[in-house]
Amino acid sequence: MIYEDLKDFVAALPSMRALAGLDLGDKTIGVAVSDTFRSVATPLETIRRKKFGVDAESLLAIVNQRNVGGLVLGLPRNMDGTEGPRCQSTRAFARNLSRLTDLPITFWDERLSTVAAERALLEADTSRRRRAEVIDHVAAGYILQGVLDRMGHMGREE
Repeated sequence: MIYEDLKDFVAALPSMRALAGLDLGDKTIGVAVSDTFRSVATPLETIRRKKFGVDAESLLAIVNQRNVGGLVLGLPRNMDGTEGPRCQSTRAFARNLSRLTDLPITFWDERLSTVAAERALLEADTSRRRRAEVIDHVAAGYILQGVLDRMGHMGREE
């Protein structure tokens, strides 16, 4: 099921299961996973996109292998906060994926996540070729870490 509100998403999550963060691009899907305590996001891999069915199969294999309990998709809003064609594409992907899994799915504003990932890789003196290989799953890690940090704050606000 897709949850627009993070609190509803958190309420639907099974306990002690990891989360997966996805950075959906036209050609690739960056994947990151959290620990079961949901405190640290780790970039995992980049999937080369083919057709939705093949992409979903690859993602669900990771979900099963890593015992994932929920999915966070980066929502590529415009800088002014509006949603354009890339957001529509991400929402369509989520709708199609929700037909194949019962996992809770939510979105996270991913503005500047790729920029942050690129900056971190540059600071780590990563070669251009290596950056191209890892940028998507590093960006997915930034997306997922944003959600994990927000979830941690939510617990302290109440």
